[in-house]
This record gives sequence, structure tokens and C-alpha cells, in this order.
Amino acid sequence: MTEIDSTLRNILPLTAAVDRAGHLTVGGCDTVELAREFGTPLYVFDEEDLRARCREFRSEFETRHSDVLIVYAAKAYLGRALASLVAEEGLGLDVVSGGELACARTVDFPLDRVYFHGNNKSAQEIREALTAGVGRVVVDNFHELVLLGDAAASLGRRPACRTGRQAVLLRVTPGVDPHTHAYVSTGAVDSKFGLPLVGGLAEEALVQALASPGLEVVGLHYHLGSQITETEPYRQAAEAVLPFAARMKERHGLELREYGVGGGIAVPYTRDAATPSVAEYAETVVGALQEGCRRHGLPLPRLTVEPGRAIVARAAVALYTVGATKEVPGVRTYVAVDGGMADNIRPALYGSRYEVLVANRMGDPPREKVTVAGRYCESGDVLASEAEVPRLWAGDLLALPVSGAYGLALASNYNWALRPAVVMVKDGHARLIRRRETYDDLLACDVLKGRPAARRAWSAKPSARRRRS
Repeated sequence: MTEIDSTLRNILPLTAAVDRAGHLTVGGCDTVELAREFGTPLYVFDEEDLRARCREFRSEFETRHSDVLIVYAAKAYLGRALASLVAEEGLGLDVVSGGELACARTVDFPLDRVYFHGNNKSAQEIREALTAGVGRVVVDNFHELVLLGDAAASLGRRPACRTGRQAVLLRVTPGVDPHTHAYVSTGAVDSKFGLPLVGGLAEEALVQALASPGLEVVGLHYHLGSQITETEPYRQAAEAVLPFAARMKERHGLELREYGVGGGIAVPYTRDAATPSVAEYAETVVGALQEGCRRHGLPLPRLTVEPGRAIVARAAVALYTVGATKEVPGVRTYVAVDGGMADNIRPALYGSRYEVLVANRMGDPPREKVTVAGRYCESGDVLASEAEVPRLWAGDLLALPVSGAYGLALASNYNWALRPAVVMVKDGHARLIRRRETYDDLLACDVLKGRPAARRAWSAKPSARRRRS
């Protein structure tokens, strides 16, 4: 083994190295051999890195605040192996759908540490969550308050709450600009999420929640967005939310027992990116909470923090095999790989940037700039533009670091593609945690000959159908 390039240390998994053959290794496993055994595209997660991230968050926050729960945001990526690991590390789980909750239940995730989020939870999902006994439901709007209140009353006492009612947090939008991409900004007033503090909507919702006999309001929650590259927005949010909590205590008797700040702290995707450390993030969040509570006469509540990307992003690399090359003289060189936007839509959706490594020739110096294009039928299917790489040939293995978050979670079957396999590596051993899809998987939900009666029933009386929905 040889030391990894120091400029790549901040974006590769903790155990990444280069072996004597010049191959990238992760978790003691040769990525070239992994690609040969499991095929490509392939996502490789470093178990040691995942556990280290979980422990870093716990340590940095728990040493600064006496009552903290780190809650992994499953939307970044969720599978049963990861859910089990998160549970073993003592974290909670933030789920936003019945599917994510179902995954957690299959591995016996402690349900008192499950927080159920979402801006349009269905009545069925709410009943599933309450029946399962989730610890907290994070209420997003008035419609949900009605559904949740009705379900809590009809299902009876909730064992996860001290009063037997369902414990809830009210999600508010503090009106803070986190200076990130518009698509991942959620804390501003103009957001589909939460209840704005301005205009009285958050207070109105709180009054309604406090009056619901099946609910117990235990605190407030907000989430500013994702890929936030500075800590000041978290301080600004506390300066908006904590005075609101104090006013609600005075006017309506709110007891702020929990204070949720969401997640969103940025991770570096390229070797030159600068992002806050977890320690800096924790110092700002905890400092703002403690100062705000002191200033407004509030007892210190439990703090919940919901990192997702910051736990899983750097822990994984995505592997692709090079295929065709197309040189456009004087314009650019396209190098096509066997994956793309169906397994990583982030570059097309957000303009995200990645470093490109040649995993089978890590020691070769860059000789050209290329655009790494995906195989899908969209001109926007580009994984990386103007990447500086050695001369590439068909069969070379490319690695994209920092691929653990949102690529797999947003993966699709566009062009009837097969979603990739995922492996977890540790101490020289690889275990498959998600097999590659097959054509049979794609066909399993497709119906060639539906029942005529069902089709007639669906097409009849559209106006009545709309009223029922």
C-alpha cells in the first residue's frame, strides 16, 4: 500500500489507499477486483468511515450539550445494512415515507428513536407510523394536524410518549437564507416545508396542536436546507426560533422540551472545496441554543440534529467502466461510462461537481481534460465536465468519490436501466448489501393484461374520483 494523494484525503473514505499495482483500494479491497466481481456501476461503502462519522457527530455535540440525539436523515440513502449500522451507533432515524419506515422496522430499529417527517404525509402513512409507535412526528402543516389528530385519537394511547398521546414537534420556517442551491433551501419563508414564523401561521398551528387531545407538543423543529457552507445561518435561525418559543410559552404554555435544528452542513465534493468541520458546526449550534435559552429564560431542551449527507457522502465511491470516446476537435472530448444520471442525477439536477479518479491507474499523471458522459438518452447526462485525467481507454475504471449521498436515493430506471449493486467493505472483505437489479425486477410490476373491469371502473366518473381524492 502507498499513501493516497494528500489533496484527495478530504474527499475519499478514511481507509482509501493505493496498492502496489496502482489500484485504488477501500476498506482493504481492491476496487478493480470489486468491479470484476460485482460489475459496474458499483457503489462501495467504507464501513469504518460510516461508523467514524456517526461517532464524530455524537462526540462533538455530546461534549457540548448534556442532552443530544443525533438522528440520521434516511433520505440521503437508506438500506437495511445501513439502518442496522446507524442503530448500533446509537443514532436515531429521520424517515419521510412509509417505505423508509418499513425498512427501519425490518431491522428492528428502536422506534422511539424514529422521527417521521414530510410535507404531505398520507393518512395511511400516519396510521402506519402511529401504529408502529414512532417516537416523534414532525408536523408540517394544518392538513396534517387534522389527519394526525384524528388518527391519534382513534388509535388510542401511544406508548412512546409519557402522556400516552403522540409526541409531535412543530416544523417552522425561520425565514433564514442558508446561501445554498435554491432546490435544497428549505428554511426561507417561501418554502413548501413548514409553517412560517411571520404572519402568525406557526402560532395558529401551535394553538391547534396544543388543543388536540391525541397529541402532545414536545418542541419545535426547523431545517434550513442542504450543502450549507457556513455556520452563521444556524445562529440566525436560533435567534428567530427561540424568541418565538419564549412568546409561545408566555401566551400558550408551550414547554420547549425538544429543539430540532435539522441538518444540512456541507461536505466537500472536490479537493479544493472548503466546508465547516463538525466541531465548528456543533460549536455554533450549541452555543446559539444555550445563549438563546439563557437570554429568553428557557430551560435547556433536548437537542436533535439530523445529518444525512454528512454521515454517508464521503463514505462511498462510485465505480464506472469507460466505454466509447468521442473527440470534437477544438471543442471537447467526451468519455462515456456505463452509468450516469439514472444512478446519479445530482450533476444534471443541481450542477454538482465531482473529482474523477482512474481507479486502475492511480499513479498516472493527468494528460487531458474530458467530459465524463453517462449512457442515457439526455444531453444533460454528464457526470463531470472538464475533468483532468490520464489518457483514457475503453475498459478503464473510473471512481467518483463522495458518492454516498442522494445518488442512490434518487436513482431511477430511466431507459429501463438496472439500478446498481452496492457493497460494504471492511478489513479486506466485501459484502453485498444491495444486489444489482435484473430484467425480471423491472418487469415484476409491469402488467401486460389488466382486468377490463378494473380499467372501466377507473375511467368512470372522473369528477367523483376527484372528489374522493
